[in-house]
Amino acid sequence: MDYFEENLAKTRATLLNEISSIRDEDFNRRFEQDKWSIAQVCHHLVIIDTLFAKAIVHGLKQLNPIDKEYIPIQYVADRSNKIQAPEISEPSPEPFQVQQIIQMLHDSRHNFLVVLSKVEDRAILKTVAVKHPVLGHLPLDQWVELLYVHEQRHIEQIQELKARC
Repeated sequence: MDYFEENLAKTRATLLNEISSIRDEDFNRRFEQDKWSIAQVCHHLVIIDTLFAKAIVHGLKQLNPIDKEYIPIQYVADRSNKIQAPEISEPSPEPFQVQQIIQMLHDSRHNFLVVLSKVEDRAILKTVAVKHPVLGHLPLDQWVELLYVHEQRHIEQIQELKARC
């Protein structure tokens, strides 16, 4: 297991630990009309896994070279930086059951890891870029890093929401 896979696994285990014992009614509770429920945050993470896998597949087909320096991904980790989720990554307003989301999280991460496992030489991930809707052109290795940094951001959000249950 490489550095990326280790961080992806650790972050996902933390997320699953945070949500596994939540009651379904708390899971779907929205404390403010314009804010997501814990279930919606998790559904957003499922969507992100899928979108990032597609970005990597697309990048490896296009082979667009990186054209600038690395972007500090830790910007995303700082929750004082408000970031509007692109419409394509917005969660469903429908309620979810905790176990349903856990299965969806498992499936989406498995699919992402399958894409990653098909990259024979991971060094190529540092040389190819794909446009991210918020951060601009990112090398593919930063897409992988962003996946777990973004998830860590939302784990903090889930912890805050759980404290209100």
